Amino acid sequence: MFDSIAPRYDLLNRVLSAGLDQKWRHRAVRELQLGKAPHVLDLCTGTADLALATTAQHPDASVIGVDFSGAMLRLGLGKVREAELDSKIRLVRGDATRIPVGDASVDAATIGFGIRNVAEPTLALGELARVLRPGARLAILEFGQPRIPGIRTLYAWYFRYLLPAVGKLISRHQSAYSYLPASVGTFPPPAEFAKTIESHGFVSVRAVPLTFGIVYLYVATRAA
Repeated sequence: MFDSIAPRYDLLNRVLSAGLDQKWRHRAVRELQLGKAPHVLDLCTGTADLALATTAQHPDASVIGVDFSGAMLRLGLGKVREAELDSKIRLVRGDATRIPVGDASVDAATIGFGIRNVAEPTLALGELARVLRPGARLAILEFGQPRIPGIRTLYAWYFRYLLPAVGKLISRHQSAYSYLPASVGTFPPPAEFAKTIESHGFVSVRAVPLTFGIVYLYVATRAA
């Protein structure tokens, strides 16, 4: 599915989020509180938007982006080369439940709207705890449900009806953007997912609502 929608994935992200997806990514990078010349893992990197946002804010950072979709990675590589960041961003095809990175080898990690798509997210969280150095920070962006009643109702209509229709029209894929609201509906609520993160070797876990709770930013620190 992700290979099929890859050519229009970035366009749909901008259209369906009204451009807010870029602001959410930049906020996630700020929450990492990166030091000098950090080594960052971007898991489920897709077309490398979050990896590029990291180097935009921290030009001295090096990023390894991991994803299972070859088509997404090819598009991401084109963006990396266009930005002349080949020496800063390396993209690797891999499994989020078996991250191809050494133990305690990265200073921070990010996931942008990808943990929901991992078949066994708890395995991915365990892997993230393995590859992060003690004290390193993790930032995860994922869709949520608005908390304000009127906005929640309007967003539910948009998410259930308009988003799949627009997504199908632009992506030309029959089911990809019906899958999105369905998968969000089955994802654990913020408090529950924050506890799951904590149970896999992380402390100081926060679930921060962004844009009325349309998106949640989960921030955590790898336990010492």
